[in-house]
Amino acid sequence: MLLHDTALVFGRYARQTLRSRSAVLLGLLMPLLHLLFFGPLLTGLPLGGRGSSWQILVPGLLLQLALFGAAFAGFMIIVEKNLGIVERMRVTPVSRLALLLGRVLRDTAVLVVQSVLLVVAALVMGLRAPIWGILAGFAFVALLALSLASLSYAAAMRVRTPQEFGPAVNALVMPSMLLSGLMLPMSLGPRWLDVLSHAVPFRYLVDAMRDAYVGAYATGSMLYGVLVALGLAAVAVTVGTRVFVRAGA
Repeated sequence: MLLHDTALVFGRYARQTLRSRSAVLLGLLMPLLHLLFFGPLLTGLPLGGRGSSWQILVPGLLLQLALFGAAFAGFMIIVEKNLGIVERMRVTPVSRLALLLGRVLRDTAVLVVQSVLLVVAALVMGLRAPIWGILAGFAFVALLALSLASLSYAAAMRVRTPQEFGPAVNALVMPSMLLSGLMLPMSLGPRWLDVLSHAVPFRYLVDAMRDAYVGAYATGSMLYGVLVALGLAAVAVTVGTRVFVRAGA
């Protein structure tokens, strides 16, 4: 029943997405602009990591896409609460976990599709990476999207208006982006900043993806990245499910 209910909820939101394909492309705009206008500036520069500048930049842009796309996913459920949609779903026999997973899996699917489009653009511009590394990158994007979308929906269930939700998410997302080394390796900065960045979980995903893009799979960074990604996903789905159950959603 859980799979059936999840498929029903996923299908509902997937149809909404297909009716608004422009939103998928607009969500890709910011990382694509970074790729087009920022990427060429880094070509040939010593960035303190293995591989080319594209192998350093593109993994960061993919995780940036997941970070922003999933962290703000909760806006939709605030609108649905205000319209009474969540209340109507509450009286159905659909599993509360399915109500969360259906939404989250839709967001994850959209972000993976956007990631594929971004990688295609990067390949045209000069990215060269092993196919298994690229596929591993998509897996990291999916896990991060699953985690952050779950937490985003859980947080959105606790607030009443988008005006409360937006600043709170921004206060967490922006420092996380700056400290995780999404744009450039943290090793380029001062020692204290590099040490501080290890307190941000996304740092481990960035390092693991950059290893994958140069074909280095059996590394400590890859191990830590996988463990952090899986652990974050498990905790986030658990927290999100509990909030949905307690909120009666």
